[in-house]
Amino acid sequence: MATNRILIVDDEETLCEVLKLNLENEGYDVDIAFSAEQALGYNLKEYSLILLDIMMGEISGIKMAKMLKNDVSTAEIPIIFCTARDTEDDMVMGLNLGADDYIMKPYTVRNVIARVRSVLRRTSTHKVAANPSEKTNLLQVEGLELDLEFKRCTVDGEEVKLARKEFELLVYLVSHRGKICSREQILSRVWSDEVVVLDRTIDVNITRLRSKIGAYGSYIVTRSGFGYGFRN
Repeated sequence: MATNRILIVDDEETLCEVLKLNLENEGYDVDIAFSAEQALGYNLKEYSLILLDIMMGEISGIKMAKMLKNDVSTAEIPIIFCTARDTEDDMVMGLNLGADDYIMKPYTVRNVIARVRSVLRRTSTHKVAANPSEKTNLLQVEGLELDLEFKRCTVDGEEVKLARKEFELLVYLVSHRGKICSREQILSRVWSDEVVVLDRTIDVNITRLRSKIGAYGSYIVTRSGFGYGFRN
């Protein structure tokens, strides 16, 4: 198994060195950049995760994150913001940019390592294989697998029979794992070919999915007034 590579981007040199030492002790390959400008000179697509400070020089962490998310070659790299900016608005802005986590300074090294493990574990379970010799149309969450090419769902190796819309709904939720999708978003993507669809249709399909996919049914969450999601 390849070692995960982590890039720390922060202008506090002592902090960077401490994080690097401790993350390397955990078995990760770690590089440091003391500014966004320096980091952008690296081959960023080779990294498994980026720990990114917000308040830096001319290019802030927020601006760098936007650049990464707008580039198809780096858009899927998970980002954890590590920053002294601790207001709720700052946190919401960071997460809305697509960051996977937000750690406020001062923090403990133990906390950072735990967050890094969590994000890498979460993102690796549903990452599409980059090797063309491997199956490229597979979504997987632990023992739940969705084969997008053969339209097949398996739970712990056993095939589960899903109706077309049930399968498409599950694919949509798993593809947006960790986010709440509104009814309007679900209807526009899963039932886009239907003229009239009642909200109750989504509820019925969610209920069926929960009963069919066993223990993973509990991964489908409901947020009243907002919509549905597939938890991390």
